[in-house]
Amino acid sequence: MRFALSAEQRQFAESLTGLLSAADVATVARRWAGGEHEPGLKLWRRLAEVGVTALAVPEHRDGLGAGAVELVVAFERLGYHGVPGPWTDTAAALPALLDDELLAGVAAGETLASLRWDPHVPHALDADVADTRIAVDGTDLRVFTPGRSLSGVDGSRRLFEAVPGDVIASCPDPGRAFDQAALATAAQLLGAGRWLLDRSVDYARQRVQYGRTIGEFQAVKHLLADVATRLELAGPLVYGAAVALDAGGDVPRDVSAARVAAADAAYLAARTGLQVHGAIGYTAEHPLGLWLAKVRALTGTWGTQAFHRSRVLTALRAGSVR
Repeated sequence: MRFALSAEQRQFAESLTGLLSAADVATVARRWAGGEHEPGLKLWRRLAEVGVTALAVPEHRDGLGAGAVELVVAFERLGYHGVPGPWTDTAAALPALLDDELLAGVAAGETLASLRWDPHVPHALDADVADTRIAVDGTDLRVFTPGRSLSGVDGSRRLFEAVPGDVIASCPDPGRAFDQAALATAAQLLGAGRWLLDRSVDYARQRVQYGRTIGEFQAVKHLLADVATRLELAGPLVYGAAVALDAGGDVPRDVSAARVAAADAAYLAARTGLQVHGAIGYTAEHPLGLWLAKVRALTGTWGTQAFHRSRVLTALRAGSVR
């Protein structure tokens, strides 16, 4: 498959890059981690104005009715810039879970959602700031009440126990919502991995050791080249899974393959970034730590690596590879 973004999709990505580059997202994320939501909500509304929250919402609910490719374009930018908030729950999963008038609020950027989906999402993300809280129980959708706040690897991902309540709706086929959320997570991981690579390359060009920038040393070049290769290989899998999701191909296989590749590449980028930065990468003040924590957290949500590898293996054993 040969895949290239259209001019409109590239323009959309560039507009998000311009908006987020000027937003000091690292500060927003730190304040979000401390429970100060207003800067993050302001950024949420700005992203809603350019259509991010409306992408997956159908047109009859005032959304854009865009495809999974556009969703991946947006979530890769969100991951690259480390934007906090329940983006996957709200903008990727919820529009595929139910067709309800509340989606108009999602599209407008006025409604934030938090989901619990055992066993893959056992704790609710940002339930304290969410307007809509839903626990997926098989095909039943239940409201839930936020319980105890939990500590996690990534402080900007605020997790809560969820106490399920009454059934409010049903979703005969929640698989699409799960795959769309897993794909959005893969796109975020891909973006985060690319940010880590970019920052590591920049640092290697500036840090001087033994009278030379460390980027001149062959060992450092090899480390960074390995990361670049893994990310370049993961990218087509992520976008290919988006095409499959829109076309109705072998979606679970393709989404899981993309998720595994993106998470592995992002984890390698995180590990290598820490090696290249050395001791400064351990400091709380350095922004590297925000992305290291985000990669670690995202790798374990919307399905573990073991789960997604198992789905790929099951598809291969069933002879679904064409």
